[in-house]
Amino acid sequence: MSSFSTGAHKTSRTSGLAIAGLVCGIVGLFILPIILGPLAIIFGAVALRQTGSVMAKWDIGLGVVDIVLMIVMFVVAANNGGSFTWHIG
Repeated sequence: MSSFSTGAHKTSRTSGLAIAGLVCGIVGLFILPIILGPLAIIFGAVALRQTGSVMAKWDIGLGVVDIVLMIVMFVVAANNGGSFTWHIG
């Protein structure tokens, strides 16, 4: 019975890391990708090592996308004289 409670505790901790990584990856698409992208990768890697869950793989993927989008935005801003603006409509 004690091994069951230890396993349940480990699973809830790991899913918490996977959820935290997923939140960091999604929010990082919109704000602070330089901070939230690497956090998503770290949380995803730890969760992947502990469980191998699909959500952890998504965390790593979203973190990489955050970093790539940040680099693209920096390149576009550098080519536009140091500014990056959105024009809608």
